[in-house]
Amino acid sequence: MPASGTRLPLSALLALASAGFITILTEALPAGLLSQISADLGVSQSLAGQMVTAYAIGSLVAAIPLVALTRTWRRRPLLVAAIAGFAIVNTITALSKDYALIMAARFLAGVFAGLLWALAAGYASRMVAPQHQGRAIAIAMLGAPVALSVGIPAGTLLGAVTGWRLTFGLLSIATLLLIGWILRALPDFPGQRTERRLALSSVFRLPGIRPVLFVMFAVVLAHNALYTYIVPFLQPSGLDAAADRVLLVFGLSSLAVIPVTGALVDRHLRLMVLATTALFAAASLLLAAFGGVPAAIYLGVVAWGVAFGGAPTLFQTASAKAAGGEADAAQSMIVTAWNAAMAGGGLAGGLLLESAGAAILPVVVLAILLPALVVALLGRQGFPPRSR
Repeated sequence: MPASGTRLPLSALLALASAGFITILTEALPAGLLSQISADLGVSQSLAGQMVTAYAIGSLVAAIPLVALTRTWRRRPLLVAAIAGFAIVNTITALSKDYALIMAARFLAGVFAGLLWALAAGYASRMVAPQHQGRAIAIAMLGAPVALSVGIPAGTLLGAVTGWRLTFGLLSIATLLLIGWILRALPDFPGQRTERRLALSSVFRLPGIRPVLFVMFAVVLAHNALYTYIVPFLQPSGLDAAADRVLLVFGLSSLAVIPVTGALVDRHLRLMVLATTALFAAASLLLAAFGGVPAAIYLGVVAWGVAFGGAPTLFQTASAKAAGGEADAAQSMIVTAWNAAMAGGGLAGGLLLESAGAAILPVVVLAILLPALVVALLGRQGFPPRSR
């Protein structure tokens, strides 16, 4: 049963956040260790980089069918199984010298991640009263921005000192410790009874689900199209040599907004979605107009980070509230759409870079965000007015 008081189950929520932290580290760490991995496995850096692609494909194809298959299963054993999968695949990655086997392990890591992300928000929301669901989801999602802003740089440094294989081995050990924490801190919940389940197509047609998916897809597509190719975009300003500092500013800005998002999301979900989407659009306009001015770029990156930092919490909260008892099914759609938008953003940004140059990227981002802002404004069922 959800908690009825105002006190949040912090230990359980932080355990979920730690699961997200390990998930993001597992996904993105190869990008910081490409030279080591390629040299060790005897493959090119582009082939080593496909470790990230294989992971993303696993998440993209698995989230919806896996959640549909396991909707009647008890929640804690299912969550533990997903987390345990990371211990297995990271151990294989750490020990194997076979590129094909490592790629298969990375695909399976993405599969486990798709299931875990689909479960996490619904799990967090079931542990608290309805009026605190947004705050609970914000805490449970904290692992992702912490991993991106702190964990990846730290993991990259550790890998440079100790070797990439030991880094993945340590991730496996951390995962085993997390399983113990999960078993101790998280309550168990039943799955859905068969006779009460809605078909996934019916969940998709629930009022509010489609506006949430559309706006989220547009925001993530716009973000990834620019973020992936930030280095070539920075070249005219001379900041390409300081891209690490620019990305650090983005990461810290994203992280700083998380407590604000958690405090306001339950009562001001609609206002925050509108404000952050508009702020992202304003940041892209600034970057488009003054892309050669370092001070303007830093200001735009700060606004972009603030706008995007709360996105996972905002959209997963909106999805969970719109779906009600079908939250896990709706979250599987969020996971799938998120990964599709990331892949689509990288592809679209690359095509634009080759055909029109990096300066066009923030203009296209603005063109993507304006329809999203209109849908968010009109989509009152997905983004309801202030709740009490």
